[in-house]
Amino acid sequence: MNRDRLSAIAHRNHPVAAPLSDAAVESLLQRVAAREPRRILDVGCGSAQWLVRLLELVPSAAGVGVDLSTDATTAAMALAESRGVTDRIEIRCQDAGQIGEEQYDALLCIGSTHALGGLQPTLQALHARAADGGTMLVGDGFWEQPPQQAALDSLGATTDEFPSYAELAAIVESSGWAPLHIHVSTPAEWDDYEWSWVSTLSAWARRNAGDPDAPDAAAFARQHQEQWLSGYRGTLGFATVVAEKISG
Repeated sequence: MNRDRLSAIAHRNHPVAAPLSDAAVESLLQRVAAREPRRILDVGCGSAQWLVRLLELVPSAAGVGVDLSTDATTAAMALAESRGVTDRIEIRCQDAGQIGEEQYDALLCIGSTHALGGLQPTLQALHARAADGGTMLVGDGFWEQPPQQAALDSLGATTDEFPSYAELAAIVESSGWAPLHIHVSTPAEWDDYEWSWVSTLSAWARRNAGDPDAPDAAAFARQHQEQWLSGYRGTLGFATVVAEKISG
């Protein structure tokens, strides 16, 4: 099954494709909006849920969303149109490494640091494209506790795949950013996200049994549930960082 289609289906009931509640998303975006950015970049924007909501909070801002998936960028333009911000948004279907040298006042990358080679390369790339005093909003994983083998196997990860929470904060600072706030996703946020993901995908497979992708969707939902419940639940954390660019 095409991974873009699988992800689009699984996230239908949780369009913010990360383990955060709506209240947490709003709080984080309000922190960025309070700094009154004029130009915003969202790397790995997906369906542009974060970018569109930030544009709604800052009516004077314009934004650019970048994603390699044509399905995602099509969904992003549809969302922008439905929310009346098409005149202030540009969605580019391209590799994140091709975002150019433009400068931005706010830069977002939530759950998509892989698009730029990982957490530290992402922080460095965003720093290079941030205007003086610019704001960053980045979400990525970290180890809540030292991972057991079951967690590593379920994620296909190594122990150095993610930092600890303290290491994550240190990486942010060493990459030229001053942390202003870090939201750590709660167990309830994780459970809500994962159950929504699994149940939405498996329900779609049941209701569309004639679709050639249905067996793959059902199998992937079962596999993901097992990997989560018996693997990384309580071990993999997710931190969303608000930080200010340190000049110099």
